Amino acid sequence: MNQRFTRTEVGRIVGTSRRQLDYWNRLGLVEPRACWGERFYSFADLVALATIKQLTGKGIPARRLRRAILALQTQLGELPAPLSELRITTNGREVVVMPPGPRGRPIEPLTGQFVLDFDVRELGQKVQAMSTCTAEEWFEIGLANDSSPATLEKAADAYRHALELAPEWTEAHINLGTTLYQLQRMEASRQHFVAAAALEPSNPLAHFNLGCVLEQLGESDAAIEHLRHAVTLAPNLADAHLNLALAYEKRGHQQDARKHLSLYLHYEPQGPWAEFARSQISRRRSPARSGKLTPFRRNG
Repeated sequence: MNQRFTRTEVGRIVGTSRRQLDYWNRLGLVEPRACWGERFYSFADLVALATIKQLTGKGIPARRLRRAILALQTQLGELPAPLSELRITTNGREVVVMPPGPRGRPIEPLTGQFVLDFDVRELGQKVQAMSTCTAEEWFEIGLANDSSPATLEKAADAYRHALELAPEWTEAHINLGTTLYQLQRMEASRQHFVAAAALEPSNPLAHFNLGCVLEQLGESDAAIEHLRHAVTLAPNLADAHLNLALAYEKRGHQQDARKHLSLYLHYEPQGPWAEFARSQISRRRSPARSGKLTPFRRNG
């Protein structure tokens, strides 16, 4: 019987956050199956996710791992489930892969160089000097620290370092903006969402988060404009429909509000705000709910 695991179960088993799962999904490392408003993972996916968590914990950014997998697929051909089929480790800075099959030899996919067997066996015993972190490594540090209020400042500093090295990295702007929002630095948060939307106008998360912070700053018309743009770019972005409905309610546009509450329920029938959405739809004239918005969406 095929086992299925929800994101909550995966987090408990593997020790991952939803932001990490979403980020790895966007990178195409492990993609869950969607059903009944939830996403499910297989047991093979759990093995792959544990591998990713182990490697990112050792300092290998998820984007570098994705590039290594793509390089390996180019060299060996398409693999049905590369992360669960391969033995993957690190020599401190690079990804090292043991391809399947009795004749497989350890290889660094990004360079195409083979590695001696004893190098792989002794990787855990080697101590290598740490060089200056790359933008990707700073991003991973931020991602590991932006879930807890106690480490938000550390996360913000890490994302700033990433942007110093890669100033046009949209995802880093989005995550720094979200972290600054949690630190109640609204204007600074807005600046990074504006930057993200300017760098990548087709990024729905940039417009969604910008709409959220504009609503908090009292700029409702601009907020609605960006939230509408977000759902145009990503019609299945449930949180954007919900926040757009709340923004419309505050402006007295009840028909538009009910429309987007219905769309929220279509995409998130079991979500935490589903009961609220149903209660609002059932009332002919429903007051706004204290202007509270759902949490921002992050990249990772």
